[in-house]
Amino acid sequence: MNFKDRETAYRMLTFHTESRSLIRHALAVEASMRAYAEHFEQDPDEWGVVGLLHDFDYEKYPTPAEHTIVGAAILREAGYPEHVIYAISAHADYNQLSRQTLLDKTLYACDELSGFVMAVALVRPSKSVFDVDVASVKKKLKDKAFAKGVNREDVYRGAEELDVALDGHIAFVITALRNAADVLELRGTPA
Repeated sequence: MNFKDRETAYRMLTFHTESRSLIRHALAVEASMRAYAEHFEQDPDEWGVVGLLHDFDYEKYPTPAEHTIVGAAILREAGYPEHVIYAISAHADYNQLSRQTLLDKTLYACDELSGFVMAVALVRPSKSVFDVDVASVKKKLKDKAFAKGVNREDVYRGAEELDVALDGHIAFVITALRNAADVLELRGTPA
């Protein structure tokens, strides 16, 4: 099996996930991971698949006792390599796995922030990621009532573990999502 095959990974994602919002989240994390892979001179296909599959089991198995645990078993049975399974497992803090590799750290850093940037775009009148900037994301991060499901500490810790400045990380993710605006349905509506 070619574990880097996006088509196979996407089929696995959509087999286990019906929610359009969860699929869009996976696509956003994939876009961020691919962009960072190119930035760090890593394999964008491998990193993209990790982003695409990081939450593929979440809809059916959302509890800490299941999420990533069930997924890891499914991925192992499908022939995915251990470093991919580990990166996906390590993105969930409750698994208490240290994030050791650049892949592990980048997935963790991109997960919550990619979803948060999408949420910021969707509350814009235009619903466009092109109307999102670093300042608007940081302002919304301070608003505890906005996107309550996003753990702000994970966003800050992710940038810290990746050893990048928060502003630069936010800008990088915004650009990655702009480059995937059509597939994410974030190009926006005409004025």
